[in-house]
Amino acid sequence: MISDAPQRVAPLDGEVSEDALLGGRVRLRQPVAGFRAAIDPIFLAAAVPAGPGEVVLDLGCGGGVAALCLLARQPDLHVTGLDVDAGLVRLAGDNARLNGVAGRFLPVTGDVLKMPPRLAPGSFHHVMCNPPYLPMAASVPSSREGRGTAMREGTARLSDWVAAALAMLRPKGSMTLVHRADRLDEVLATLSGQVGEIVVYPLWPGEDKLANRIVVRGRKAVAGPTRLCPGLVLHQPGGGFTAAADAILRDASALEM
Repeated sequence: MISDAPQRVAPLDGEVSEDALLGGRVRLRQPVAGFRAAIDPIFLAAAVPAGPGEVVLDLGCGGGVAALCLLARQPDLHVTGLDVDAGLVRLAGDNARLNGVAGRFLPVTGDVLKMPPRLAPGSFHHVMCNPPYLPMAASVPSSREGRGTAMREGTARLSDWVAAALAMLRPKGSMTLVHRADRLDEVLATLSGQVGEIVVYPLWPGEDKLANRIVVRGRKAVAGPTRLCPGLVLHQPGGGFTAAADAILRDASALEM
C-alpha cells in the first residue's frame, strides 16, 4: 500500500527549483534550465469536471502540474499521468511524493501513438491534455532545453492526441484540452462526429486583446450542440491578474464552463 504521507524526494539530474502553485497548495520541483510550468495546465485542471471517486488520465503530464492542481481542488480522485519523457515521468513521481499524493497520482512512461498495455481503453471518466501547440513545420527550436520538444509536435499530431484521449474515455466521459486559439478549427475538426456538448472557452490576455489560448471540453458519444463561452480575461489594464483569473490561479477555484 502506498502512503499519501510526504516522503523523501529523490535527487534529479541537473539543478531544480521548488516553486509554489495555487497559493502554496501545490509544491512543484522543476528544472531551472528547461521547460518550466506556465499557467495553461492550471486552467486545464480547473476545467475538468471530475467528481469524488472518479479516475482521470492526464496525457502529456510532464512534471505533473495539471494532475497536482486537479488533486488540490478535488482530492478524492485517482489520476494517471502519461508522458513520453522518462525524466519528466520521474520528476512527476517525485512531485507526487512531495505533495503527499503518491497513492492518487501515478505517472507512467508511454507514447500516445502506442498506449501502454496497463492503461485499459474506455476506463477513464475524464481525460485532460495539453498537446504541443506548434506543428512541426511551423516551430522554431527553443534555446531552453526541453521547451522546444514540449511545444513542438513530433510524430504524434493533434489528431493522434485526440484519438488517444477518446480511446481511453468511457462513453459519456469528458475530454478537456487547452490549445492555441489559432488552431481552433483543427481542434473542432478532430472532435467532429465523436464528441458532443462541446464547450469552447477563450482565455483573453487582456481587454480588447485577441485570445491566444482556448480551453475546449466535450463528452464522448454524446449528442449536443457546441457552445462558445464569453471566456475569461486574464490581466487587468495596469498589469496583474484579474480577480476571476486569480481565483483559479491562487485559490484553486474551478473554471465554470
